[in-house]
Amino acid sequence: MSIYKKILVAIDYDAEYEHIIEKALSIADSPEDVGLVYITLPSYYVQPYLYGMPDTSYNDVDWTKNAKTKLSEIATKFGIAQDNVHVKSGLIADEIHQIANENHVDLIVIGTHGRSGIKLLLGSTANAVLHGVKQDVLAVRLYEKS
Repeated sequence: MSIYKKILVAIDYDAEYEHIIEKALSIADSPEDVGLVYITLPSYYVQPYLYGMPDTSYNDVDWTKNAKTKLSEIATKFGIAQDNVHVKSGLIADEIHQIANENHVDLIVIGTHGRSGIKLLLGSTANAVLHGVKQDVLAVRLYEKS
């Protein structure tokens, strides 16, 4: 029996995420205890970097809708309830903290590359999530593909 009753898994579905979800599921008593979260950056963060590219449209509503569809597919694949799928737009760490608090989460699971400097211990996103959070955080090491 796990000491964690509600687990929130923060993933980037454009990167390695299977290992992170599998780790969370191995800790949970049931897939029903696991939730997934994906955070999109608001368009005002991204628009300046798209200047001069052929398609510079970045629509928050469309990106959030696409993210929800993708995350729902991932949840289905791992037996996670659709009610436990969260997609928000904003600052990643802040949104993860808010979702964790609103859903009375006991453990946040997040992947980390941990490449250099402070990132040697944690990736910048994992580090940001760790600071100021009330819940335990499990940073799952992501492996480089050879």
